[in-house]
Amino acid sequence: MSGIEIKDRFYLDGEEFHLISGAIHYFRVVPQYWEDRLLKLRAMGCNTVETYIPWNMHEPKEGEFVFDGMLDLGKFIELAKSIGLYVILRPSPYTCGEWEFGGFPAWLLKEDGMKLRCTYKPYLDHVKRYYDTLMPYIKKYTYDNGGPVIMMQIENEYGYYGDDHEYMKWLYDLIRSYGIEVPLFTSDGPYDDAFRGGKIPGVLQTGNFGSHAKERFDFMKKYVDGPLSCMEFWLGWFDDWGSGFHHTTSVEQNVEDFAYMLDNGNVNIYMFHGGTNFGFMNGSNYYDKLTPDVTSYDYDAVLTEDGQITDKYIAFQKEISKRYGLPEVEVPKPVKRKAYGKIKADGYVSLWDSLDNIADRHESVYPVSMEKLGQSYGFILYHTHLDEIPKMGEIRLMDANDRAKVYVDHKNIATMYDRELLEAKKIEPHVEILDKDLDILVENMGRVNFGPYMQKQRKGIDGPVLINTRQHYGYDIYTLPLDNIDKLIFGAVNETIFGNGADIEKENKEEKGTGPSFYRYTFEADECCDTFINMEGFGKGCVFINGFNLGRFWEVGPQKALYLPGPLIRKGKNEIVVFETEGKAQIELELMDHPSLGPCEQVNP
Repeated sequence: MSGIEIKDRFYLDGEEFHLISGAIHYFRVVPQYWEDRLLKLRAMGCNTVETYIPWNMHEPKEGEFVFDGMLDLGKFIELAKSIGLYVILRPSPYTCGEWEFGGFPAWLLKEDGMKLRCTYKPYLDHVKRYYDTLMPYIKKYTYDNGGPVIMMQIENEYGYYGDDHEYMKWLYDLIRSYGIEVPLFTSDGPYDDAFRGGKIPGVLQTGNFGSHAKERFDFMKKYVDGPLSCMEFWLGWFDDWGSGFHHTTSVEQNVEDFAYMLDNGNVNIYMFHGGTNFGFMNGSNYYDKLTPDVTSYDYDAVLTEDGQITDKYIAFQKEISKRYGLPEVEVPKPVKRKAYGKIKADGYVSLWDSLDNIADRHESVYPVSMEKLGQSYGFILYHTHLDEIPKMGEIRLMDANDRAKVYVDHKNIATMYDRELLEAKKIEPHVEILDKDLDILVENMGRVNFGPYMQKQRKGIDGPVLINTRQHYGYDIYTLPLDNIDKLIFGAVNETIFGNGADIEKENKEEKGTGPSFYRYTFEADECCDTFINMEGFGKGCVFINGFNLGRFWEVGPQKALYLPGPLIRKGKNEIVVFETEGKAQIELELMDHPSLGPCEQVNP
């Protein structure tokens, strides 16, 4: 028999196969480092690599598909095969993964009434069109076609979300209709409701958990007629802005659970290497409040965000070696870290002076959300002129997400975040607004990636703007995805707009006219090494290196430095651009040789 068979255990080509896998998301790692990470996975003793496939990256605009650069999935799969690894793919339309909108493309929300993850025909039609491109692409790499892909996931943790079994069966039948023959599976939390909600008759169910392996496997025996498998063995946890801590787990407890699963089933380590939420691709969670994930996806994984070996790596390698030995694969040398030092700002331009260069302008009687204007990520600015109302006592932005800064003649009069957007914002003392400009800058902080709030993720303003309880009409709307910062025209730096933390507390720099602005820093590099950009002293925004969006920073922490991979640095001149929204910027930017993820707090997921 050729390929994977699922009986009491896994069998590959007729021989018993113990799945020892690790998760690496190719889209969270620069391609130049894929080989380094995969070699380290194989050298630790794993035989398989697992990855999600993010729909929103591969179809960023409806009908336009991308499979190159960081999204060259085929190259990643072929590289894994050359190193001696099998591959598990998780191409389900929804992935979660602390990723923007759980992997869904934002353009789905342009359609009024869109329903996700259920038998709703417009949604199913979009999935079908996506799979018409994705599945033939994948099929070339499946095991029955000579490739390393041995299994694929149908949907991810669906039992946590719903119980539309017709939808789950529809997905199964759709995948099979493309001639995909490798085994398919589901994965859910080891709880009765989740395992019942996510079940498809005849399909292997796997569990996702981070501790209590024996208890989890014992529970799964009630439902699983086949090999027991943990498809996500959580070795850490994600961090969110404002939480105050970088979450870690106990190495000793991790090893105990890992060893149990090696002896009693199968395991996929989540994450072996977490990587980075580059750009605006971090997800969010929403329970009692919005909690956007930070830029780093270090996850306290087996490898650090920049691919360094950890104590977990050594401990896990020993457990695998005791049972199976290790392959003859040399662990790659650590990638060099370098402190390039401090570099001084040499260019400045305000957002207000850049709109004509980097934003598309749309005229509208009423506010319109990002998605309705064909924008997925970044910022959106609503500009209007006030010529009838003498004073503003309150302002309300109805159906707005996620964070809004309100300006009158470019002076910030209010900042609203999350639930503050649900009610009117009192302006005390009242602000004179007669014959003045009003600007509302709204940031998409990352769409919710888990749970029922996914249905309510239009960004910007999707309802009316009320000033003193009355709706105001007539807007110029500027879309700001910030994917074209090469069009910025920088002027000279005026050092009076900068200041240290004490100065900023003493006087609001926004009142001096800086407001949301772009700052340019340049440096020369004679070698291209990994480094970390220290954002201490800056307020909030995002950072670009040679045009590449590294991700967000926010003074609330816990993350205080952004990882800059060496391959994004050029020999010679390099340009860093910081977009900062709070009027808190530093004249010098420091490039360090170490991360700054915040104080650690141990969790037990």
